Amino acid sequence: MTVPGSQNRGTTRVRSRNNRTENSVPKKVPLRKIFRVASMGCGIQFGWALQLSLLTPYVQELGIPHAFASLVWLCGPLSGFLVQPLVGHMSDRCTSKFGRRKPFIVAGAISIILAVLVIGHSADIGGLLGDTNQSRPRAIIAFVLGFWLLDVANNMTQGPCRALLADLTGKDQRRSRIANAHFSLFMAVGNILGFATGSYSGWFRIFPFTITSSCSVNCANLKSAFLLDIAFMVITTYVSISAAQEVPLPSNRSTNSENERPDLSDSVHEPFIGELFHTFTYLTGPIWIILLVTSLTWVGWFPFLLFDTDWMGREIYKGIPNEGQNYHTGVSMGAFGLMLNSVVIGVTSVVMEKVCKKWGGGFVWGVSNILMSFCFVAMLIISFVAKNMDFSAHDLPPAGIVIASLVVFTILGAPLAVTYSVPYAMIATRTEALGLGQGLSMGVLNIAIVIPQVIVSLGSGPWDQLFGGGNSPAFAVGAIAAFASGLVAILALPRSHTGKPRIIHV
Repeated sequence: MTVPGSQNRGTTRVRSRNNRTENSVPKKVPLRKIFRVASMGCGIQFGWALQLSLLTPYVQELGIPHAFASLVWLCGPLSGFLVQPLVGHMSDRCTSKFGRRKPFIVAGAISIILAVLVIGHSADIGGLLGDTNQSRPRAIIAFVLGFWLLDVANNMTQGPCRALLADLTGKDQRRSRIANAHFSLFMAVGNILGFATGSYSGWFRIFPFTITSSCSVNCANLKSAFLLDIAFMVITTYVSISAAQEVPLPSNRSTNSENERPDLSDSVHEPFIGELFHTFTYLTGPIWIILLVTSLTWVGWFPFLLFDTDWMGREIYKGIPNEGQNYHTGVSMGAFGLMLNSVVIGVTSVVMEKVCKKWGGGFVWGVSNILMSFCFVAMLIISFVAKNMDFSAHDLPPAGIVIASLVVFTILGAPLAVTYSVPYAMIATRTEALGLGQGLSMGVLNIAIVIPQVIVSLGSGPWDQLFGGGNSPAFAVGAIAAFASGLVAILALPRSHTGKPRIIHV
């Protein structure tokens, strides 16, 4: 039986719902603006490149043993575990007139600038507080504090920037892949500039004021490189935030998913931890597989990113920190290899969309991880050959060993570009379809990244010491994890994804 007027009321409700949907869906943002927003990745990654190429050797110059060097890097995963989900949660609900993401991006950029100033001047700070050249406990404390602040600031900046790209592309998987490929491209540019900066050893001549009684040539080069990092951060932050025209979130709204998640979006004051755990209950099977593959992938990557230049200085050039020039020459050559690696990241990022469109994101991700595993195995073989070659009478190792190492560094750029792009695009489109806030969604993905980093940071130093103190044991674990992640991605992730619209019954 039909109730009189019920059909008209139902039609009115449907029209009202359709009007709300049309009004809530923003117009497509031009790709040129997305390109400018993604340029923030250049400034962020320039600083990361300096960290990866210079700070592990610098840590050991300050007097921290190799076995404990990985513990210094533990701050990054720990801050990422808490900071990025929290910042994402806050940015999803931010009602600032400047937008949801911009305030956090700017605050993070300012924090990065403060952090690199502390790191670059840590030796000077220690000298002012009473350190000597033989004992630098105060410099170590200043360095660690600055390093922790830097990792907090990086997480505070990168998460909202990724979320902003997801906001601008919405549920369109193709545009999401393009946006993240742009971000990966700018990360490659930042890497190239950062590693080129780290591999140049003459900055102290250009900035002679950086040399002090407490800060030698190597320290002055580090300090000068971070001054350049500050300039890059200022430029890229301005270019990025000036391109994004964010619509302020009304104070009576907490997310942009009004109809899809009423139990979360209507709870503005829900505590962060409750919101985070509540988010996990909405994750589908494919999302859990993405998180699993991400975790295994980073078990593979983190030993390499942590010890790449140190591996070149110790195991290829057979150098010892603070003893002779072989170690520093090896570190510089490692930075050059990472620069070549970044060139491949940039090239791969340009063709990423076409490759994923043809083969599917999951398959491309899996193949790239297997390639990464083979590269780590090649590094183990190179280490074994170098260890058993007698070139002690020469100042440098044979050219063939160095070239082979550089080739491996270069090839690893392709899987690293995939890691920087495909998981973010896959998680963004799937969580958008579920109505999850993009800031918190990026934080959830980051948890899958930092948990393996914590494990590697805690275990790699003792694990390496157990087998003689080199980097090869950690690379062996990384090779196994990378191969496993590749198999899971190929077998369990769909090659393509077409989001199905959610049907909301009235």
